[in-house]
Amino acid sequence: MEKTLNKQTLINKCLLFPLIFFTLTACEKDNTGTQEQTQTPPQVTVASPLVDEITDWDEFTGRLYAVKSVEIRPRVSGYLESIHFNEGSIVNKDDLLYIIDPRPYQAELDQAKAELARSKAAQQLAENDLARAERLFKTRVMPEEELDSRRNQKSASVASVQAARAAVVAAELNIEFTNVKSPITGRISRTRITEGNLVTGGDNDTNILTTVVSLDPIYVYFTADEQAVLHYSRMDMAGMRTSSRTAANPVYLRLADEEEYMHEGHMDFVDNQLDLSTGTMRGRAIVNNPDFLLVPGMFADVKLLGEGPYEAVLIPDSAINLDQTIKFVYVVDENNMVARRQVKTGNKQGNLRVIRDGLSKEDRIVINGIQRVRAGMQVTPEESTIETTPENKE
Repeated sequence: MEKTLNKQTLINKCLLFPLIFFTLTACEKDNTGTQEQTQTPPQVTVASPLVDEITDWDEFTGRLYAVKSVEIRPRVSGYLESIHFNEGSIVNKDDLLYIIDPRPYQAELDQAKAELARSKAAQQLAENDLARAERLFKTRVMPEEELDSRRNQKSASVASVQAARAAVVAAELNIEFTNVKSPITGRISRTRITEGNLVTGGDNDTNILTTVVSLDPIYVYFTADEQAVLHYSRMDMAGMRTSSRTAANPVYLRLADEEEYMHEGHMDFVDNQLDLSTGTMRGRAIVNNPDFLLVPGMFADVKLLGEGPYEAVLIPDSAINLDQTIKFVYVVDENNMVARRQVKTGNKQGNLRVIRDGLSKEDRIVINGIQRVRAGMQVTPEESTIETTPENKE
């Protein structure tokens, strides 16, 4: 009897356990559903895009080059007698730089002048002989052949005088070339040859005495890719922006240690074809450099007039999301439901980004709390505004 009772109790307990588990599970699900029903939508900050009139500036990396760069070479040979400049200083056009020993060329000049005097004397004698021959020929004393000979002697003497004069001019030039002068105003480099060395006139690289580069104004060269070239061409054809081939579009420069674009210039050259190896086209701007801060060879950030002024839609860069190659923002409708909106972006204006397509000024976008939202969910929006900065007005 006791064994039967214990067996019945065990069976009752086994039947009771599933009932208890089911009851606890149902209560847990009921509590979870209650919590989900009472949970409030996430709070986010929303704002309408800023619509403002802006001007686009395209940025490139450029390198500075001298407008004029001259290699100073000797035009005559001789021993270098003296140097008349401080290395690395500013020299003016026609400043004396070097003196090559002029004595051999002075001797050549004296010889040429003497030869000129001899030729003039010979010419005078030939003229006198011709005059006498003409008088004798009239009286039939001198034959015509002799007269012709005297005429030829006079012509030869005239040619000799002309040759002697040319030799004097050449000798005077050689004397002048012994004084090596700067052909431009600019900064001079170090001297590659010192006093006492023999220099040889010519265009051999070993004959370079020094170099001079101009500093004000200065060139900046930069390259633009094919897409940029097409963009500029299309704007020119549409009358939105004149091509830099025909217009001096403004350019601004910024050096490596500068925050702002402080140096102003303008475009003055665009190449005639794309570089086949890089697919880019070279452009050049000229920039004023009165304080000589810009030095040939430096790198500089270049800002070139792009498009504008035009009315643009602007939003913070932080509001733009990226899904692989697709850029999108979260838009909140009148029912506070979130939707995903694909956008096409443009240049950056200060801390804001131009939106070319996908948004209007009436839209409300999520600018804060983006990590808490996803498409299709409801949110609690807090209205805000997007502020502009002076950079956006540039």
